[in-house]
Amino acid sequence: MKGLPIPISDSSMAYMTKKLTDHETNKIIEKATNDFKGQIPVLESAIGALHIGRKFGWKVLYIVHDTRTIKKYEDILGINFRGTFDEAGPLAHKSKGYQAVTKLSNFWKAVKGETTIKNRKDAE
Repeated sequence: MKGLPIPISDSSMAYMTKKLTDHETNKIIEKATNDFKGQIPVLESAIGALHIGRKFGWKVLYIVHDTRTIKKYEDILGINFRGTFDEAGPLAHKSKGYQAVTKLSNFWKAVKGETTIKNRKDAE
């Protein structure tokens, strides 16, 4: 399994994180593109989330998207974001939303909207 992203169906290893190589990323995109049935903008958005996740980490994806959208993108790509990306990537600090959430005590409460983030839309 070394060298490949964790597939979404492998829940036993769902929380291991790693960095995707360019080659691995291209393989994910190629498979998702070949297997995809639906509207192209949805595929395009899933591929965009893949690239953002590589650079910003899965927490930024969860701040920007609701859990239904995350699940849809994971299904399209055949990966689990939390198992594939680091929690915070090298560019996470550029996300104002991530900056705001890291100051709170509970990330998941912030993501679920149980904690108020001042000017949340501006922070994304």
